[in-house]
Amino acid sequence: MMTLHPKQNPHPLIEFENITVFRDNNPALDRISITIAEGENVAILGPNGAGKSSLVRTITRELYPVVSDERVVFRIRGRDVWDVFELRSTIGIVSNDLQITFNREMSGREVILSGFFSSVGLFNQEISPAMSGKADAICTFLEIDHLKDRLMTDMSSGEARRFLIGRALVNNPRTLILDEPANSLDLHSLHTFRKTIRKIAQSGTGIILITHNLHDIIPEISRVVLMKEGRIVNDGKKTDLLTGHAIGNLFSVPLEVIESGGYYYAAGY
Repeated sequence: MMTLHPKQNPHPLIEFENITVFRDNNPALDRISITIAEGENVAILGPNGAGKSSLVRTITRELYPVVSDERVVFRIRGRDVWDVFELRSTIGIVSNDLQITFNREMSGREVILSGFFSSVGLFNQEISPAMSGKADAICTFLEIDHLKDRLMTDMSSGEARRFLIGRALVNNPRTLILDEPANSLDLHSLHTFRKTIRKIAQSGTGIILITHNLHDIIPEISRVVLMKEGRIVNDGKKTDLLTGHAIGNLFSVPLEVIESGGYYYAAGY
């Protein structure tokens, strides 16, 4: 199996305490406190507008917490201060916004190689043999060799998403953040996508999955964080929190939760 990550970092990936973030003069995160270990598999689950994507942007320091009279901890990998470009190159991120950005006439292999430069496309960058070999190894690992010369504009959403995952893996991130990754995927694409993410998780790379869909949560994820209205309303073991009562309250709708093959589904609503 391909090794995707470097040596274990002794510090947690994130340590947040009393983090409040405003967007458009409204609190997107309201006194959030959460710690996630490097390499941990976690799902952040909640309805639209819960603050999930704002949490991702706070991790990548696109957003910053406000000053407070309370004790505030805003630490990533044991550090309070980061060069944001260095930080973002060490955490793999895949989002719908990124997929829109890469919906252009460039091959899947070029998309993966662009990850070495944090660029959109390749211009005058020099591709080393090591980079080329790494891109090919990732294509093999993700089982997308047969697609690597196809243009992104000619791919399905699911195919393009796998190349963006490959782009995120070029710098050997210890953690891969997936922000609503299964949006717009049909059943076949969702099946393939799940297999891909499970393979990455089994390789030792941590998965932070941001979603509003129960069925996105792969069996390798053991911890679930429930978010609503900018707050964390519960945080614990998947088996304890993925219940009809907890999820019904989270989405304000009566439902039951059914488990099948390690996956959870909402029904009866």
